[in-house]
Amino acid sequence: MSLWPPFPCRWKLGPRYSRRASPQLPQQDFEALLAECLRNGCLFEDTSFPATLSSIGSGSLLQKLPPRLQWKRPPELHSNPQFYSAKTKRLDLCQGMVGDCWFLAALQALTLHQDILSRVVPLNQSFTEKYAGIFRFWFWHYGNWVPVVIDDRLPINESGQLLFVSSTYKNLFWGALLEKAYAKLSGSYEDLQSGQVSEALVDFTGGVTMTINLAAAHGDLWDILTKATYNRTLIGCQTHSGEKILENGLVEGHTYTVTGIRKVTCKHRPEYLVKLRNPWGQVEWKGDWSDSSSKWELLSPKEKILLLRKDNDGEFWMTLQDFKTHFVLLVICKLTPGLLSQEAAQKWTYTMREGRWEKGSTAGGQRQLLQGTFWKNPQFLLSIWRPEEGRRSLRPCSVLVSLLQKPRHRCRKRKPHLAIGFYLYRVNKYHDNQRRLPPEFFQRNTPLSQPDRFLKEKEVSQELCLEPGTYLIVPCASETNQKSEFILRVFSRKHIFYEIGSSSGVIFSKEIEDQNEGQNEFFTKFFEKYPEINAVQLQNILNQMTWSLNASGTMSIQEFRDLWKQLKLYQKVFHKQDNGSGYLNWEQLRAAMKEAGIMLSDDVCQLMLIRYGCPRLQMGFVSFVHLMLRVENMEDVFQNLTQDGKGKYLQKPEWMMMALYS
Repeated sequence: MSLWPPFPCRWKLGPRYSRRASPQLPQQDFEALLAECLRNGCLFEDTSFPATLSSIGSGSLLQKLPPRLQWKRPPELHSNPQFYSAKTKRLDLCQGMVGDCWFLAALQALTLHQDILSRVVPLNQSFTEKYAGIFRFWFWHYGNWVPVVIDDRLPINESGQLLFVSSTYKNLFWGALLEKAYAKLSGSYEDLQSGQVSEALVDFTGGVTMTINLAAAHGDLWDILTKATYNRTLIGCQTHSGEKILENGLVEGHTYTVTGIRKVTCKHRPEYLVKLRNPWGQVEWKGDWSDSSSKWELLSPKEKILLLRKDNDGEFWMTLQDFKTHFVLLVICKLTPGLLSQEAAQKWTYTMREGRWEKGSTAGGQRQLLQGTFWKNPQFLLSIWRPEEGRRSLRPCSVLVSLLQKPRHRCRKRKPHLAIGFYLYRVNKYHDNQRRLPPEFFQRNTPLSQPDRFLKEKEVSQELCLEPGTYLIVPCASETNQKSEFILRVFSRKHIFYEIGSSSGVIFSKEIEDQNEGQNEFFTKFFEKYPEINAVQLQNILNQMTWSLNASGTMSIQEFRDLWKQLKLYQKVFHKQDNGSGYLNWEQLRAAMKEAGIMLSDDVCQLMLIRYGCPRLQMGFVSFVHLMLRVENMEDVFQNLTQDGKGKYLQKPEWMMMALYS
């Protein structure tokens, strides 16, 4: 059973992921249903989540619906529907009538990591090849990767517009279909109304979330954001409670996606900027470093052009200080166990145990109630050590503990989360594995770690630094006799883990192995040493190839990942057209650029072959990449400069800068 996100990780023990359906979902065999529909020449209709109001829900969402709601399939809504397109580089999803900004903010974060996205959203699905109106998505659901099967009927209004999630590219439908699958997993669209971004982040990755209260954040917040960026995380944030749009452009009680960070130099001093996106796809920050801010004049013309986008697309920059002031929570979903520890590049192991709080027996409540029932809570013994030094070493070990509570009802909102937390105690000697530690133990001993407050959230987690030895973990709800099931996960360098009194015995930790460990570790270490790389350093990374960098002559790790994604696309379209020769002629170049989503006139294409090709009017792969990066860069520059998307009047300094830069 896979417990940590296989992106692209696998386990040395056990299968890569479980195909066992969630007990809350109907058993539906996607392959069998698809084959049956193709054989019968019909389109799939999902009776377990029908195209009726019952799938939308029974609460306040119904009051928002238009009077003539219809359900249509994408081929009925667009002449050229596409499930997904790798050519769309911008964050393109927009929230609809459902109040699920928390879900959409997590989804936008997911799109920044193509490999993780493709695990949740199988990208080989389409409306042409083997189309039968049936689609499948995968979610990490309380310890298992489970498939969710849906039909592609979507609710629309009289004008044919989608009521819920939509794309700025009107022929793309993966986001709307994913939202439908998540609504089915949660019970209905109504059950997506309001939530925490951490919930969706866990469901998309199987990762562990950490929540930072920005009001109490120390001066190392920039370091945390930087490490989070280096270590491949998904990041969301939330504004202060409320329901209105403020004069500064922020929305109260709203969730945003953190899409990037950037340190810029203005007037000989650094400025720390955070880039965010509103899931609405519009309504942006109006303060310093907003699209219309005069602060941009403090940057060099080159950096201003490449960082500033004046589109009302919901994405904007703000200073780190403004971010701390106007946002209340920062949520980071870690795809590798170590983030703040110094052992991020080391091998990690994990264990997972399921447990339950039973009314009248194991639902003992929090420690303040220790005189009565606290000791009755489930008790887990944890022994940890450093594998390279043995059990006698006294050097501290990094340990990550995650407690998730399972839903108490098929519909997500029907029964809210309990307020949960866990305590950690040091245990010196304990030999009876079948009897819980008695009340006297908890009266005599003070916990090493305890909840600052109990949280009504799906998951609570904590990173700990512990000496090698044996410890006791006691998960609990804030009140006694609250029945629920939970999952307890532990990550460390090496440990064993078991529940006292359980018949399942000791669980030995399993090693997490990353298939791209060498590459990922190299990139992480390199960018930790050099937060932004120059052309020479990039040349070393890419084996003596140099690529276009940003205006400051450097590249952040996120920009490097974007570049890597582009290089893979360029390699695919190049070799699709070169017939094995390693070169493109004029017709092949035009076809390759069209395949990559770039349309140039025949005359311009011919000139590019002369400019970037060899004397035989053929173009090799390196030159092709140079050309593609330059064209895409100039497209971004044009979009940043133009006001109407059609043209731009340049003043002489702008023209000189553009000419010299090109």
